[in-house]
Order: sequence, then C-alpha cells, then structure tokens
Amino acid sequence: MSITIYHNPRCSKSRATLALLKENDIEPKIIEYLKTPPSEAELDRILTMLGKKPDELMRKGEAEYKEHIQGKGLSRAEAIAMMVAHPIVIERPIVVKGDRAAIGRPPENVLDII
Repeated sequence: MSITIYHNPRCSKSRATLALLKENDIEPKIIEYLKTPPSEAELDRILTMLGKKPDELMRKGEAEYKEHIQGKGLSRAEAIAMMVAHPIVIERPIVVKGDRAAIGRPPENVLDII
C-alpha cells in the first residue's frame, strides 16, 4: 500500500518525518502541499481520518490564518476551502496510508500507521 506525505521541505518536522519514513524503507509519494495543495475533498477525507475538525489542523500563528480565517465563524466546508486557498495554514507534515493518517508532530506519530 502506498504512503503519501504532505511535505514542506523548509519545515524541520516535515524533513524529520520524511527521513523517518525512509529509515523504515518507505519511499513515500511526496506532495509539496504549498505547491500542490490537496483538493477540498481530499482535505476533508484527511480530516475525517485524523478525527479532527478543520481548526485543529490549522497553524494559527500564520499571517494568512489571522487575515483570512481567525474569528470568521466559518463552517467546516468554508474552513476547508480557506485551507486549500491558503495551504500555509495546514499543519504539517501529514502522512496518509490507505484509510489512515497521522500528523508527524512529533515524527514518531507516523509509526502507528506504517
């Protein structure tokens, strides 16, 4: 079964998670989500797999969050759309294997799904 990592190469946790996968002989499909954000449907699926609400997968310190999302009272669909439009607010890295997903914070979290 293939494994996908939503990756930001500038993020130390994302790099560490990718290294951990490779140390476990896994060559994941790498999606640099800032260049290629997940679709709204895929992000909704990831949130469901994680058992999280959109605001639980957002980086609240980002300027884009403060400008476009904070305090807006967005519905789930609206929040997901904003995350796709402003992918910098999506927490990273996210690793997906089949119908399971994990956030690599800390990187060892992904060991549960591989």
